[in-house]
Amino acid sequence: MDKLLISPAPHLHSKDSTRRIMRDVIIALMPSVLVSVYFAGLSALLVLVVSVAGCVLTEHLIVRYLMKKKTTVSDLSAIVTGLLLALNLPVSSPWWMVLIGCVVAIGIAKMTFGGLGHNLFNPALVARVFLLISFPVQMTNWTISNSIFRPDRWELPKGLLGAQGQLMDASSGATPLGIIKEGLANGMTMETLSQQHDFSYWHMLFGHIDGSMGEASVLAILAGLLYLLFRKVIRPVIPLSIVITVALFSGILWMVDPSQYADPLFHLLTGGLLLGAVFMATDYTTSPMSPLGMIIFGIGIGLVTMVIRVWGAYPEGVSFAILFMNALVPLLNKIKPFPYQKEVSRG
Repeated sequence: MDKLLISPAPHLHSKDSTRRIMRDVIIALMPSVLVSVYFAGLSALLVLVVSVAGCVLTEHLIVRYLMKKKTTVSDLSAIVTGLLLALNLPVSSPWWMVLIGCVVAIGIAKMTFGGLGHNLFNPALVARVFLLISFPVQMTNWTISNSIFRPDRWELPKGLLGAQGQLMDASSGATPLGIIKEGLANGMTMETLSQQHDFSYWHMLFGHIDGSMGEASVLAILAGLLYLLFRKVIRPVIPLSIVITVALFSGILWMVDPSQYADPLFHLLTGGLLLGAVFMATDYTTSPMSPLGMIIFGIGIGLVTMVIRVWGAYPEGVSFAILFMNALVPLLNKIKPFPYQKEVSRG
């Protein structure tokens, strides 16, 4: 009797390969990488190099010497994880903490489940949350480059070369979301906080805001989004669902009491919302397959993010929201794609 091969869906074939998709994601991440290095200098470059090298080396060692298989680093997925991990870290992250994040991302969040295509949670976000809980001081040590971007002054930032051989010329600060969170908790109003800290949407678009490296410029993230959409690597369903949900949620709160809640544009341009919506929530393995599942997935991420931002202990909630919804993906995948639903109804 002939043996039958049974494999999980999907069973459709295309010219796309894992290596091609990962290469496109790497290209889409380059604007954010270049902007972070431009504003933060060699310290950002160091974090990027350590993160990428650490993820690639960790995956190679596990696959080659623990799983006794041919190395899988050629599919470029480890490089993508390394870039995403670096962009989710402060530029001041020490090298040893970055390496710990690499081991957690690849060794625990990815290879423990069997490698690419089998992991339940986004590896870079698992590492980020692990580091945030384990090393809260280092993970909230933000820096501000002393070279501020202004449209009338294009110059090489001091942080790129530093002074007297230092890696970086910067000063510590707090993220806009953190400032708002602390200020409102101390009885201040949004108007007072905006006047004191001069929140500029221009800076949020072009860079020079505190936060993780990937939060340096919204335009850089949008450039990556356009490339991924042009190459048809991702669909706009999940990012749009997240952005619309956050805009509606924050807009309702803002209209109810603008003195205690930030406006929608502030929430969209600050923090890691767009970075997570474009590059991590759209991960093939950890996101739903059906259009309806994608919409529910995106709405869930937007809701959880706003609940944490407004009422939670942390000023940012994107990472927790994506991981929470990652856990629901197996359930969301039980929602059949629309064409199959129509076919069943005809029967």
